[in-house]
Amino acid sequence: MIRLIAGLGNPGPDYEHTRHNAGFWWVDEAARLLGAHLQMERGHFGLVARANAAGQSVWLVEPQTYMNRSGQSVASVARFFKIAPEEVLVVHDELDVAPGEVKLKKGGGHAGHNGLRDIHAQLGSPDYWRLRIGIGHPGNKNEVANWVLKKPSPDDRIAIAQAMDRSLKALPHLIAGEMDKATALIHTSKPPRPKPPRPQRPVPAVQPADGAAAPAPGAERSSPATD
Repeated sequence: MIRLIAGLGNPGPDYEHTRHNAGFWWVDEAARLLGAHLQMERGHFGLVARANAAGQSVWLVEPQTYMNRSGQSVASVARFFKIAPEEVLVVHDELDVAPGEVKLKKGGGHAGHNGLRDIHAQLGSPDYWRLRIGIGHPGNKNEVANWVLKKPSPDDRIAIAQAMDRSLKALPHLIAGEMDKATALIHTSKPPRPKPPRPQRPVPAVQPADGAAAPAPGAERSSPATD
């Protein structure tokens, strides 16, 4: 079961629409679906909301400490409400996943992600769940810092939004700890191909009424003069 969902990002309007804030985007929508309202809790260093789902309390968090200190907020909420690392889901942007795809995993390394790095340190464990929202890679590691702090292209933004909508359908399963069901929904990255349209049947020719002369083959109806 998941009792704490933390979305990662950077606070402030300058970062609101950048790739690094994909975790914020996801948790904003999760809060809307759950009817929860994120509010600043200075004692927990972030925006926090409590929601009820499947008969249990779920805490939503968006750290306001900037990305490289995300663990301060996540660990504060986890400690206060006695939430184990295995009951934490961290939603974050992922360079190694293409836009339009989302991956769910438990544990593992931080792969250089500064937000995960600090959560590792603050929780004292890597054994939390991660929902990795694909933002793609610029192709050059020297460009990564600029890449994550810029807005995605219009096509990538659409792909990310569609992937987020699909993964949010797994929210009840995530909260209930039904990770197999959640994974099946989340990892289906491509919708089923639509069936080709049926060919239209030719419309039968209209037979002339009795006594009316049929037009000669190849004859066309004359058009009015344009002089």
